[in-house]
Amino acid sequence: MEELLKYFPGLDPRRRERFAALQDLYADWNSKINVISRKDMECFYQHHVLHSLAIAAAFDSSLSPAGQSILDVGTGGGFPGIPLAIYYPGNQFTLCDSIGKKIKVAGAVAEALGLENVQTVNARAESLPDTYDWVVSRAVTSMDKFIPWVRGKYRKGIICLKGGDVESELQMCYSRWLLNPKKVMISDISLFFKEDWFETKKVVVISQ
Repeated sequence: MEELLKYFPGLDPRRRERFAALQDLYADWNSKINVISRKDMECFYQHHVLHSLAIAAAFDSSLSPAGQSILDVGTGGGFPGIPLAIYYPGNQFTLCDSIGKKIKVAGAVAEALGLENVQTVNARAESLPDTYDWVVSRAVTSMDKFIPWVRGKYRKGIICLKGGDVESELQMCYSRWLLNPKKVMISDISLFFKEDWFETKKVVVISQ
C-alpha cells in the first residue's frame, strides 16, 4: 500500500479501504486457484495494482468523467479492471475472460469489496453483443491480434498496458488493419512511476 499511496495520496477513505483489502483477498483466492505467480504476490501492489493504475496516471482525463462504460478484455483475475473500478466508482466495468476459473476469482473479489460497478462475464470478447465507451486490457496478446477481437466494441478508444516491442506490433496494425498512426499515443509508465520494474512498460491508447 505504501507504493500506491505514494503516487495516489488523495484517495478517499472508502477507496483506501478497498485497495488495502486487495492483497489478502487475492492471497486467499490464489491458494485455491492459481491466478497470480508466487513471485508476483510478493510484489502485489507494484506489479498488479499500481501497474493497472498506470492507465489512470496517464489518461485520467479520459476515464474520470462518471457514467462511462469500460470493458476489460482478458481480465484474468481482475486486472486492470478491479483496481480501475475502485479508482473510478462512477463508471461501470465489465470484466471479460474466456477462462472460467479466472473470471470466478475476479467476480468473487468484486463481490467481497462491494463493487457494485463491476460485472463479470465468462466469454470471449468477440461474442459480447454490447458496445462500451472504452476497452482496456493488460498484455493479453499482440496488438495485431487484439484489435480484431474488439472491433465494434468501443465508442471512444482502446487503452492497453503493454511491454516488449510495441512499435513493431503497431506497425503490423497500420498495414494489416489500416490503423491510423495519428490516432495512436504511447506513454512510458516510467514517466509516472519511478520503480525499475516499470522501465520498459507502456500505456498505448488508440482513439476512435
